[in-house]
Amino acid sequence: MLRNSIIAVTVALLLAGISLPAGAVGKNPVVTMETSLGTIRLELFPDKAPVTVKNFLNYVRDGFYNGTVFHRVIDGFMIQGGGFTADMKEKPNGAPIVNEAANGLGNDRGTIAMARTPDPDSARSQFFINLVNNNGLNRPMPDGHGYAVFGRVIRGMDVVDRIASVRTGVRKGMRDVPLEPVVIREVKVAK
Repeated sequence: MLRNSIIAVTVALLLAGISLPAGAVGKNPVVTMETSLGTIRLELFPDKAPVTVKNFLNYVRDGFYNGTVFHRVIDGFMIQGGGFTADMKEKPNGAPIVNEAANGLGNDRGTIAMARTPDPDSARSQFFINLVNNNGLNRPMPDGHGYAVFGRVIRGMDVVDRIASVRTGVRKGMRDVPLEPVVIREVKVAK
């Protein structure tokens, strides 16, 4: 409600020819992800997941995600990317980060979270976007941890849903891989 009010006031000021100072509206970083199926815009939450957001933005600024693919797509669950090239080669990435799943953010439809192994503190570059409310991924899971949400889609859920509907199969021993690669062409900080 407050966000809608801020947006309405901003639009009214812009229509009146009055501009606000940079950063006055929406202080969270926004990232644009250009994919072969369209554009996704993400708002990140550094106040809730500072380590995770810093890690993700470091990969973005280094161009790491450019040319990677959504390598795991499970309709009705999530789409995962950020670690493999179109020929299913894993990109070398940095050190693992601490799990920030206790930040109060849920794995709801349209949120972005870090992928990890069974070790809670093993997330590196891979992320996933939730297609539904995945309450079973929230803390506490049976292992006492969860999957750290660090942002949300603010534009492009239609693109996320389009990715979710692609045909998948087995490639290089991995299941749920899109048969036609869904390429992440470029990820950049929009603000």
